[in-house]
Amino acid sequence: MEIGLILVVIIIISSIIFTLLLAGKGDDGYRNAAKKNTTNLTLVYVIVILLSLITMAVYIRWFA
Repeated sequence: MEIGLILVVIIIISSIIFTLLLAGKGDDGYRNAAKKNTTNLTLVYVIVILLSLITMAVYIRWFA
């Protein structure tokens, strides 16, 4: 039990250290890429929701 707890603490501490080391490195195109990805994801959600509503309406109208 003790060895498991020690391993968990070591993993947590090393994760924090490596995260902080990587956080210091910036990416110049990150903001543009994030904006593009968010726009694309929103577009996908809109299309899927619209298709789902149309499919549900067709099902209710002709099959229910």
